[in-house]
Amino acid sequence: MHRSANHSADKTKGILLAIAATVIWSGNFVVARGIAKDIGPVSLAFYRWLTASLLLAPIAWNQFRSEYAEIKKYRAYLFWVAITGVTIFNTCVYVAGHYTTAINMALIGTTSSPIFATVLAAVFLKERPGFIRITGMLLCIAGILLLISKGSWEILRAFHFSLGDVWVLAGAFAFAVYSTLVRKKPAGISSLSFLLAVFSAGTVLLVPFFVIETAAGNAVNWSASIGWVILYLGAGASVTAFLCWNVSIQKIGAGRTVLFGNLIPVFSVLEAVWLLGEKISIIHLISGLLVIGGLILANLKLSSPKKQSS
Repeated sequence: MHRSANHSADKTKGILLAIAATVIWSGNFVVARGIAKDIGPVSLAFYRWLTASLLLAPIAWNQFRSEYAEIKKYRAYLFWVAITGVTIFNTCVYVAGHYTTAINMALIGTTSSPIFATVLAAVFLKERPGFIRITGMLLCIAGILLLISKGSWEILRAFHFSLGDVWVLAGAFAFAVYSTLVRKKPAGISSLSFLLAVFSAGTVLLVPFFVIETAAGNAVNWSASIGWVILYLGAGASVTAFLCWNVSIQKIGAGRTVLFGNLIPVFSVLEAVWLLGEKISIIHLISGLLVIGGLILANLKLSSPKKQSS
C-alpha cells in the first residue's frame, strides 16, 4: 500500500515537472525566431549553453567535484547525452528556422519526437506502450495536426518537406535519443552534476562550429534584447526546464514524458493570446482538448501488472 502511494506521488510529480518544462520551452522558439536576423543559429546555441553552464556551475560545483570519479567513469555515456541533447537538438531547430516555415517546424518537431521516443523506449528500455498509450499518442498527434492546419485540409495537402524540415526532423530524433538516454542516468550522479557535465560538454562540442560560423562572417549584432533572450534561454529553457524534464523522465519514463512535448504548441497559443493579444478560436480549443485528452489517456496506466516491474 505504501509502495503504491509512493508510486502515485512519483507519477504526479513527474507529470507536473514535465508540464513545467513544456511551459518554459513554449517560449523558446518565439523569442529565438525574433532575433534570428541578428545572431547565427550556432552562435545562439553556443551562447545559450555557455550561459547555462556558467549559471549552473556555482550551484552544482561541490556535488560535481565530489562525484567526479563517477562522472569520469561514465564519460562515454555523458558524451552521447551531451551531443544529442545539447549540441545537436536546439542547433538543428535554430538552423531550420532559416529555411522552413513555423508551420512545418511545429508539425514535424512536435509530432515526430514522441513517436521516435516511444519506439526507442520500447526497443532499448523495454517500455511497452500498450494500446491505451498508443491511442493517447494518436490523439495528441491529431490535436497538433488540427492546431497547425487550422482545420484546413488544404494546408495539410500543401505540406511538403524542405531542407529546413530535414533539420527539424534531425533535431526531433536527437531529442528523442537524449530523452531515452536520460532514463539510464547512473544513480551515483546527481541531477545537478549530470546537467553541469552535459551542458559543459555540449558547449565544448559546439565550439568548432561556432568558430566556423563566426569566421564565415556571421557576426552577432549585440543588443539588450539579444542579451535578455540568451539569459532566458540559458536560465529558463536550459537549466530549469532540463532539470524538470530529466527528473520527470526518472519518475514516469522516457516514452511518456516526451508525449508532454505535445503541450508546447498549445501553451504557445495561450502565450500569444496573453502576450500578443491574438484571438483564440474554436480550433485552438478543440486541438487543446485533444492533446490534453491524449495525455490523460497516455498516463492512465503504464502497462499490465505483469509488465509493470520493468
